Amino acid sequence: MKVSVTTISVAELDVDLLLILRTREQSDGAMSDLTSGFGGAVRRAAPDFSGEPGVSLLLYPETGSARRVALLGLGAADGVTNEHLRRAAAEGARLARQVKAETVGISVGDWSVDAEDASQALVEGFILGSYRFERYRTKHAEEASVQRLVLQAVDKDKAVRRGAERGRVVAECVCSARDLVNLSPDEKTPVLLSRAMERSAKKYGYLASVWDRALIEEEGMGGLLAVNRGSVEPPTFTVLEWMPDNRRNEHPVVLVGKGITFDTGGLSLKETENSMDAMKSDMAGAAAVIGVMEAVARLELPVYVVGLIPATENRPGENAYVPGDVLRMHSGKTVEVLNTDAEGRLILADALSYAKTYNPEIVIDLATLTGAAVVALGNHAAALMTSEDAGAADRIAALQVAGERTGERVHPMPMYEDYAKQIESDVADLKNIGGRGAGAITAAKFLEAFVSYPWVHLDIAGAAFLRKEMPYRPVGGTGFGVRLLVEYLREYADRRRG
Repeated sequence: MKVSVTTISVAELDVDLLLILRTREQSDGAMSDLTSGFGGAVRRAAPDFSGEPGVSLLLYPETGSARRVALLGLGAADGVTNEHLRRAAAEGARLARQVKAETVGISVGDWSVDAEDASQALVEGFILGSYRFERYRTKHAEEASVQRLVLQAVDKDKAVRRGAERGRVVAECVCSARDLVNLSPDEKTPVLLSRAMERSAKKYGYLASVWDRALIEEEGMGGLLAVNRGSVEPPTFTVLEWMPDNRRNEHPVVLVGKGITFDTGGLSLKETENSMDAMKSDMAGAAAVIGVMEAVARLELPVYVVGLIPATENRPGENAYVPGDVLRMHSGKTVEVLNTDAEGRLILADALSYAKTYNPEIVIDLATLTGAAVVALGNHAAALMTSEDAGAADRIAALQVAGERTGERVHPMPMYEDYAKQIESDVADLKNIGGRGAGAITAAKFLEAFVSYPWVHLDIAGAAFLRKEMPYRPVGGTGFGVRLLVEYLREYADRRRG
């Protein structure tokens, strides 16, 4: 989708559909400011438009250049946020699809949100709301797709252009992550996923290095190798790197993404309905890291970032690892396996241990790790856990701020040392499950045993894959984490500006 900015008047904007966002206060009366540009249709429709969030009204104007005009509600003027703009633009995308519009304009108003942020939110909301995964459909719905999105800015057009371009790039990277999650499992085996990363790196200018089984064995990644034993497909471990010359950090921010390309549960086999049938999404953490790497390279962020992607299937093959096995991990620690469906933490533990070699400033892992996180937070936020040390409050605050700005919210959960007792093993250093209570937290405590640096764990199980559509988030892969971490890295770079 081509995105551009214009300063011509809203009445002169020649598009199939023009989106005008209005606050509750702006919906009062006859909206005379719009009547002069679009005729009496606006005045007559005014009583039917409240300006509340989620409300939209489609009009066919008598004057002006736009073929259709849609009024979209934002709520109270003093409460408009990035998320209100994002959701309103997504509703505009729905209307555009309904009327088969190929060109769409959005009027950028004077809201309480900074103009650059507002334009980014509008473009993100529209592109993400327009997303459809059509790869496997042999008969496509008869609907036009939007080819051109135009933002109409009365002033501050330079800021609007910056925000619009950033919004386009970030949204496209989210869509890239969504596509990976939605792929059929046979098209994203660990080897095929690693090749996709190599293609992405070549296209966007970052580095990708793929380890095969021999290198993984040489490095001693016992968790990754054990989970892979039931699969005929070999594991991979991929290192992604963006290290620009103008980087503001000597040591990297390391992002670790869980790459279980399909999870049957292994010998601890999952039920199919509402469980295994969605397990093509168990590599959503890896997809998010790939999306972030694409975005930081395309935006040329001045920050050194490394992505680590351990990837394997978890299948119940003839040589599958079994409950009772004791594994020797990359760190040298031993782990008693009591449930082969608690496999994500095993491959993440090896990657987190390897991350130490970079002497990282911070490591953030993303994983569809536990059903317990879904029970706790549903689909609206990711669970955030971090070591309870002197820097914990700052790490939590930075990600929460990024979450509020992007609408990809995170919520902290406690990491009391008492929870570590639940993963003590009778025969090894640790066991890979901690019981029914506090499942998301004990999984994080397991991971914490393999880190020795500032670290944050994001359990994105509820937010990464949906069975019911939400505003600008489709059924299937959502790409959760891409916008969150791009915003976090932008702020991270700004804090280190010389």
